[in-house]
Amino acid sequence: MTPIPEREGIVSRRLLAALSSAVLAFGLAACSGEGAGGGTDTAGQDPKDLTIGVSMPTQTSERWIADGNSVKQKLEAKGYKVALQYAGDDIPTQSQQVDQMITQGADVLIIAAIDGTALTSQLQAAADKKIPVIAYDRLIRGSKNVDFYVSFDNFKVGVAQASALLVALGLQNKDGSKGAKTGPFNVELFAGSLDDNNAHFFFNGAMQTLKPFIDNGSLVVKSKQTAIEQVAILRWQQETAQKRMEDLLTSTYNDGSKVSGVLSPYDGLSRGIITALQNAGYGTAANPIPMVTGQDAEIASVKLINDGVQSSTIFKDTRLLAEQAVIAAEAFLQKKQPQANDTKTYENGVKVVPSYLLPVQTVYKDDIKAVLIDSGYYTAAEVAAGQAK
Repeated sequence: MTPIPEREGIVSRRLLAALSSAVLAFGLAACSGEGAGGGTDTAGQDPKDLTIGVSMPTQTSERWIADGNSVKQKLEAKGYKVALQYAGDDIPTQSQQVDQMITQGADVLIIAAIDGTALTSQLQAAADKKIPVIAYDRLIRGSKNVDFYVSFDNFKVGVAQASALLVALGLQNKDGSKGAKTGPFNVELFAGSLDDNNAHFFFNGAMQTLKPFIDNGSLVVKSKQTAIEQVAILRWQQETAQKRMEDLLTSTYNDGSKVSGVLSPYDGLSRGIITALQNAGYGTAANPIPMVTGQDAEIASVKLINDGVQSSTIFKDTRLLAEQAVIAAEAFLQKKQPQANDTKTYENGVKVVPSYLLPVQTVYKDDIKAVLIDSGYYTAAEVAAGQAK
């Protein structure tokens, strides 16, 4: 499982996406007429006669590669045909791919959107053909035609990230009690892409947790950049996060002061932030690396945690998320409503979308074996190498 390099040019990404779209069109055309297309009764049909379209945002993150593969494998194990496509972080490409899935007869759509507001016309087309739509991990906004949402408790992800930062700094213990340290500690904040609904949940959960410590002076955001619009990283790009950290060090920490911690919402951003810090001289005995959080337990970052470089990550088990997506898809194919465990939280601007939310786990160095290795998510050799097979 090798992710496309973060530095791949946008032209190459779009060329790859265009080729993938062509393959999708050919593959779906080959089975056109066999699937129910959403409009006919799928309840009694053989799985081999049904097609599920799976749209993932990018292959620049190993997390999304794992998600796509997990969903595909679990559906195929049940006998379904699967049209899996990655959009190369390009909104028009994803729109085109979803259009093709609808036109060529998908019976259910599972979509992890690049931009949660950019698929309104595609979702209307799906609704017109009675094709159920499952939003996968990222809520699709601005449309009544989102039938179900499977994700993790994203507000709690933000709470967990902020709590992990407080624990790493010694302001709080893992059980939530008061820590031995009092600060003040200089920290900087990062958020995800503003067009990703999850980024707002992550940031709001984190800020609710950090605010008392900022208010009492235990934490100091020296740059004074505390609004999500100031700290967001478009498309969750590692290079953008690295550049912003470099700019912060140049503009705010040119007086000899030091950064003690960084709230990072995603491991890819964390690696960019850490690179900027190391390039600026952090990471020595005299100038230790700041505490940097993360999310997704990407193998490169798990190695950094194991090596004492990154302080923590939030583990979201994509195997469980894929399983819930499959359960929801099968319920729709049987003309049933999937079971939700949250029917109040995820309002997409038009409706509250019934949701199934999964729990998350904070992973520090001493949790790697129990949480990631013993569960079979990674092997010890993969953690040591920083690369998954």
